[in-house]
Amino acid sequence: MKNVILRSSFLYMLLAVLMVTLVFSQIASAQEGDPVAGKQLFNSNCAACHRVNQKLVGPALAGVTQRRTKEWLQKWIRNSSDLINSGDAQAKAIFEEFNKVPMTPFPLLSDADIDNILAYVEAPPPAPVVDTSVASTTAAPAEGSQNINQIVLAALVIVLLLLTVMLVLVRQILSKIAKANGIEITPTGRKPIWKAFAENQFLVLVTVVFLLLSSAYFAYGYLMQVGVDQGYQPIQPIHYSHKIHAGANQIDCNYCHSSARVSKTSGIPSLNVCMNCHKSIAEYKGETTAEYSKAFYDGEIQKLYKAVGWDPEVQQYSGETQPVEWVRIHNLPDFVYFNHAQHVTVGGVACQTCHGPVQEMEIMSQFSPLTMGWCINCHRQTEVKMDNNLYYEKIHEALSKKYGLEKPTVAEMGGLECAKCHY
Repeated sequence: MKNVILRSSFLYMLLAVLMVTLVFSQIASAQEGDPVAGKQLFNSNCAACHRVNQKLVGPALAGVTQRRTKEWLQKWIRNSSDLINSGDAQAKAIFEEFNKVPMTPFPLLSDADIDNILAYVEAPPPAPVVDTSVASTTAAPAEGSQNINQIVLAALVIVLLLLTVMLVLVRQILSKIAKANGIEITPTGRKPIWKAFAENQFLVLVTVVFLLLSSAYFAYGYLMQVGVDQGYQPIQPIHYSHKIHAGANQIDCNYCHSSARVSKTSGIPSLNVCMNCHKSIAEYKGETTAEYSKAFYDGEIQKLYKAVGWDPEVQQYSGETQPVEWVRIHNLPDFVYFNHAQHVTVGGVACQTCHGPVQEMEIMSQFSPLTMGWCINCHRQTEVKMDNNLYYEKIHEALSKKYGLEKPTVAEMGGLECAKCHY
């Protein structure tokens, strides 16, 4: 009888631990929108036309949830043209203000995705970077309020510790009661788990099959990563900061990579393109960090001058040039055909769609996996832009009727045919 009491008490305490864990998990997940996930979605879908605190192709997005309702924002993000055509006054005002250019529709974004993007847009800006030389002579700033997740986690740890102590105390009390009443608690005569497992042939067979399938799954996943260089970030002979050029100075990607609009490749910009600006920009005057100081950036500009043979003192070329051995980052296999002009000029695909938020990259890296599955998913999801495209108007109408869609995707235009990319 006492053994039963001990087991029941233990089960009740274990159930209490699980219930408390579930409650705190629900509290932690009750927050609306994840700014971290929203940042990645913003960079992949929105950064080509929007900034948080600055007007770009579209309006600045800071405070957008105070200006518009969530339902209105969801309709606008998924298809702004429908909202404009419905006669919505706010939608028409934005359409007129920004040169009558409709926003790119994102019908595949879920409500959770939109909530995450809005959470990132409305998140407070990060604290400014403090120069270490100044910070060493001044008092450290007071820490801000803790994140709600950290508070919940700390509370959960405390509760679990208290429950653990309670379990130990309950066990000691019950043991004393049993001893006082002359009841001896003896362990049951069950077989060891390993011995019972070894004697059960069916369980052994199921376990072996499971291990074989798991091994095959993980081996397949490992082999599928061969040749995938996502995250590759080589060090270049001359440090080039996309964060400074494309971000802070907002230089259009096509200014340096001009061949992306008219040819298969985007091309490596010639150093003459760099010198269009750096003939008159011999030193860096922007923000610095402990890792990248003014002296560092000025030294990289001097490397550029040495490579092109430019003498900044007399403002003339010396004729003594040195080749710059740039390290290639994005490299598709030889059997894959990819045309930049077809995507950039004809398809109107933003550079950030494939290359990620380059305007935030101090050192350029491969953002996307560039696998076949990644390309196919993009073709399946991307709608064909039919506005003012009279050449393909009849084809678009026929495909729309055939598939029962208002706008066909690239896949329905033949974007999944093998010969499109392999030849």
